[in-house]
Order: sequence, then C-alpha cells, then structure tokens
Amino acid sequence: MAEPICVHPDNPRVFAFRGQPLVLLTATEHYGAVMNRPFRFERYLDDAAAKGMTLTRLFTLFRELQNHCNPYSTCKPESPDYIAPFRRTGPGRALDGEPRFDLDQPNPEFFERLHRFLTMASDRGIVVEVVLLSNTYEDRIWALNPFNRANNINDLPAIDWPECMTLRHDRLVDRQLAHVRRVVTEINAYDNVIIELCNEPGGGLPEPGRPTVDEVNAWLGVLAQTVRATEASLPHQHLIAGQEAFEWSPFVQLSTRTFRDFPVDVVNMHPLPGTTYDGVAYDLGPFMSKRLCLRALRDYCLATLDEPKPLNLDEDNIASQYKDVDGWTIHRKRAWTALLSGAHYDVIDFSIINYCETGTEASQAALRTWFKHLSEFVHSFDLVRSRPRPEVVSGLPPNLLAMAFGVTDSDLAVYLADERELDEDGAGTPVVGELVLDLPEEHYEVACFSPTTGLYSPGVTTACGQATRLALPSFRHDLVVRLRRHGDSASRSARSHA
Repeated sequence: MAEPICVHPDNPRVFAFRGQPLVLLTATEHYGAVMNRPFRFERYLDDAAAKGMTLTRLFTLFRELQNHCNPYSTCKPESPDYIAPFRRTGPGRALDGEPRFDLDQPNPEFFERLHRFLTMASDRGIVVEVVLLSNTYEDRIWALNPFNRANNINDLPAIDWPECMTLRHDRLVDRQLAHVRRVVTEINAYDNVIIELCNEPGGGLPEPGRPTVDEVNAWLGVLAQTVRATEASLPHQHLIAGQEAFEWSPFVQLSTRTFRDFPVDVVNMHPLPGTTYDGVAYDLGPFMSKRLCLRALRDYCLATLDEPKPLNLDEDNIASQYKDVDGWTIHRKRAWTALLSGAHYDVIDFSIINYCETGTEASQAALRTWFKHLSEFVHSFDLVRSRPRPEVVSGLPPNLLAMAFGVTDSDLAVYLADERELDEDGAGTPVVGELVLDLPEEHYEVACFSPTTGLYSPGVTTACGQATRLALPSFRHDLVVRLRRHGDSASRSARSHA
C-alpha cells in the first residue's frame, strides 16, 4: 500500500495523495453509508467519483433522530436497519425496541461493510474521513447510543448525555477507547483514510455541574493519544482531524488552539456563527438559514492561511435542507470561495438518501455537476505553488466579492461572486463592469469560465501590468476570470478544454 494521505510537505494547505497534490471537495451523503443497511453505497461512490468528489465522511457509531429539517438522512436509519460496531445479543431490549448490545462482541456485518466501503472508495480515489465518536446533543439522541446504559448488557454507568465527552466515568471511557482502538486497527491498511476524533465536541452548558470546555478538550486529548499509540505498532500512521471543543452558552466555536497546539493534523471547522480565530469572531453562517455570508467565509479562510495545518470547512449546513437551485447556488458560491481562499469544503447533500444514492435528477443537474466543474478546475492548477492572491485585485463592480488564486506571474484565477443575500434588492440580477488587477508586466491569455456550465470563453491575449482593467461580460451570481501567461503549456491545455 502507498503511504496514507498526508499534508503536502511543500504547501501545508493542500494534501499529498498517491504522488499528487489534492484538494478535498464533496457534496456528500450524511455519513451513514455503513451503518444504514438499505443504503447502496456502491451507487453513491460511483457517482461521487464520476463527479470529481475527492472526499466522503463516515460515522462509525453516531446515530441521529429523524427531524423536520432532514428526516431521511442515512445517519437516521430505522431501528431494524441500524448496523452498529457491536452485536445485538440481548437479553432484553434497548430503548429503540431492538435487542441490547454486547459491547464485548464486534459486529461482523458492520466491519464487513466498513472494509467494503473503504476498498471501493480507495479504488475510486476518494478519501474517507472516518469519524470515531460524536457529540450526542440531547437526551433523545443519547437514548439511541450503544454506550447508553439502557442499551447494552455491559453494566456501564447511567450518565447525563454531556458527560459522554469527558473522562468522568472510567468504564465508559474504557469502552470508548476500545472502540477507537478497534476501528483504528481495522482501517490501518488503507491509504485513503483521515481519522476524525469526534464530531462537534462541545462543553460549557449553563446548568451547574455540566462538563467544561477544558474537560472535553482533555477527553479529546486522550482520544488522540490512543489513536497515535494504537498506530505506533501498526504499519501506517494516518492524519488526525478535529477541532477543540466549542462553548455551548453563549455559543462560541474556538479555533486558534486547534490550528496551533491541539493534537490534530487537520482543522475541521463547521461553518457557523461565533467562529473565532485570534480574538476575531466570524459569522460563517447560521444553520439552515439559506444565507450566503460569503465575505466572512473568505476572510476566515484568509486569516488562517499562514497556519501550518489544512483547513477543512466540514459539514456546511447553511442551506442544505433547501433542495432547490437557490440553496445549491449558495453552496456552489461558498465552495468556490473556500477552495480559492485556501481551504477545503464539504456540504451535506440532502438529496442523497436510501434508494436515491446518487441524488435527484435536479441535484445531478445542479449541485453535483457544479462540484464536478469546480473539482476539475481547481485540480488543473499547480497546487503546490498556488496560493490565494488577494493583493492582485484592486477594483470591482459593486456587490461583488473576489477570490484570487494561483501563481501570479503564470496562472491566476479570479472568482467573482455576487455577495448579496437572496432577500436583498438586485440579488442574482446581471452584473456588469470592470475588474482591475495589479499584475506583473506580462502578456496573458485571458478567458472567462462558467461555474455552472464548466465551459471557457475564447481566450484573448492581453498585455497586463499594474491597474490592468478588464471588461467583464454580463453574468449572474458568479464568474471566473482565468489569466495564463501567453505561450505557457497551461494556456494551450486550457484552450484544448474550452
């Protein structure tokens, strides 16, 4: 097996995978592909590969409740269809009406599906973020968890759900760490795996005696140590992804420590309001709000750019329940903004459910095809040398936000997005005007690229330098201007794909 995916040694904001630089991008199902028996993940992975998706995310234990926002998620299986890492042996019934778990007995069906999923993803060049544990959020969701005392025969303590992310209960922690060691050992042979410690860890609920952020972070540190210690005696060592615990009340999602001295290699941040870095708060978008919040997203990515860990904007949910062109357009614009600002991007595609593993006809034509265009576009760059280049943009038409990316004197893209929210006057109406760029004195071949069609306009050779003014064609929502030094092989390649 090749060495597992790693942070690129020459550009720490991208990955190296099978000898090539890689950006992570996906519109993924909601993480239950292995745990949900009817989900035909072969169809899902085939389509993801065909659409240029480079990432998928996989929960190994967490199970959710159906709700009004997303009733059919693969992470919300019907009780008879839930495949846990442990056998259901009884005696007695768990809170979901099925036999109780024996935590001492691994479930062969789960691990067979896990290996089949990882193998198929590997064959298709898709990286899998394997998530070991998760926040459980409330009593009703904790009631579904195999580690809940009522759901197993192993005499674990009865606890309040926030305490499952702490070191307070030795027997529970022992079981969690046994799960971590088992999964980490099972997946060690795969080069297409990143290990995430815990989905959305949080502390600091206002009620007396609730776990603090520091307690949750101490627990996360033990999880990370366990992963490292387990892999130390195995052939391969994988990247660990995650985030420091957020503060529940008032909600603050901290990230400075995660980028610096927290025991993870990849920073996974879920784009939410109250995300802070270096003392500055960024409103990255309210959950299921159908907002855009594009400027804050760009500014957060750029603010963290000099940190030595990749930033993955994991599980963007700002508009994912809205399975329509407006919601998908928001996520297209956020994905382009993230990638051209030096980050990676994952949106949950709620059109993917059991028996509909490739999405709907509408999501295929829109979101999933748009992400294919973006993946092909960003991977056409020299990613090792490419960086966000905000300094080159000196003038824009009103209501536009710009993200410049590439190698300034040879291959540069400027992504232009209408940053107006859907309910603002003029949002989505045609944009015209000039783009002003400060460039080296070179002749460039200039062409426009459509994020929706994936097509280039004919290229025009232009002499550029300081305060170069480029007239923009009329467009709606977003447009990319690509400039390649005249005569470069990159320009010839672009013309061949136009």
